[in-house]
Amino acid sequence: MPDNESPRQPRSADELLDIVDERDRVVGRARRADAMARRLRHRTVFVLARDGADRIFVHRRTAGKLVFPSLYDMFVGGVVGAGESYDAAALREAEEELGVSGLPAPTPLFSFLYDTPEHTWWSRVYEVRCEPPVSPQAEEIAWHDFLTEEELARRLAEWEWVPDGAEAYRRLLDWRRE
Repeated sequence: MPDNESPRQPRSADELLDIVDERDRVVGRARRADAMARRLRHRTVFVLARDGADRIFVHRRTAGKLVFPSLYDMFVGGVVGAGESYDAAALREAEEELGVSGLPAPTPLFSFLYDTPEHTWWSRVYEVRCEPPVSPQAEEIAWHDFLTEEELARRLAEWEWVPDGAEAYRRLLDWRRE
């Protein structure tokens, strides 16, 4: 993340993360930058935000993001800090990235291990209702809109999506069909 972060977003490459094993048990702690550089497994949250018309908040990440800069995402979220619960991180991240306060607690849906040659993290997927207007952080989000599921489905093949978000969304669609 850039050094010129706003006071609303104090997260940085120096923040401490819990490092977890293949069963999501804490085995240590590391700075965020070290966890990313050394491919240490940590925790993340994905929050699907829907408005009253059931449209999904979609955005393009800024070029200054530490991971997956300038790509599109259908989730807000991020890393879970050391000692922080998934639920607390989901609410914090949703309020920070959407630029709103007083959201209801996001509803946890399922967890999965995101594991590629470059990245590995335990992920928990949530959903939350968020009524516009939203005021996304300029440091985090370059563009945003609320899209219907049909509009989002059309854009999946057209836009370049963050790979972990695309995987989480695919798993969400499968989970809903079960």
